[in-house]
Amino acid sequence: MSRYRGPRLRVVRRLGELPGLTRKSARRAYPPGQHGQARKKRSEYAVRLEEKQKLRFNYGVSERQLLRYVRKARRAAGSTGLVLLQLLEMRLDNTVFRLGMAPTIPSARQLVNHGHVTVNGRVVNIASYQCRPGEVIAVRDTERSRKLVEANLQFPGLAHLPSHLEFDKGKITGKVNGVVEREWVALQVNELLVVEYYSRQA
Repeated sequence: MSRYRGPRLRVVRRLGELPGLTRKSARRAYPPGQHGQARKKRSEYAVRLEEKQKLRFNYGVSERQLLRYVRKARRAAGSTGLVLLQLLEMRLDNTVFRLGMAPTIPSARQLVNHGHVTVNGRVVNIASYQCRPGEVIAVRDTERSRKLVEANLQFPGLAHLPSHLEFDKGKITGKVNGVVEREWVALQVNELLVVEYYSRQA
């Protein structure tokens, strides 16, 4: 069982705000555990590990999946860190979340896995599917699917729609117009430290 199913606010307290994981905010500002309030100097490794964990928990990917994304980003042209973030942001579950069809990435993944989402008119139930520019993401034309998404649209997870997406609320249809730009990534993360973390493994 590689996916995290434990208390989400515990993770938020340890790693900081993760907009894709939960909409709740922690009441306590310090990390969980007996020594949460004791300030200790963190090693360089600990800092890199924390940045890597932010990506893992926010996007809901396993260690193996994240390593695969890092390797793929290395092979692509351009900045490895930016390409890594773009690969994670362009996943179907994250795109559904950013369109406002689901309040969090885990609930967006559930929508996708249960066959409520279509890409270019065809049902796609693979959460890790890479969305490409020009693709149309919509809700399956059934009453159950539409009701689920309409309820979610009342309380979208993030207020602002990224510049690479457009959304028609009446038709519940979104379109991918391009690849996400760095400033539209909602997660506060230093992707270069993540690349450094994996430089010895990948």
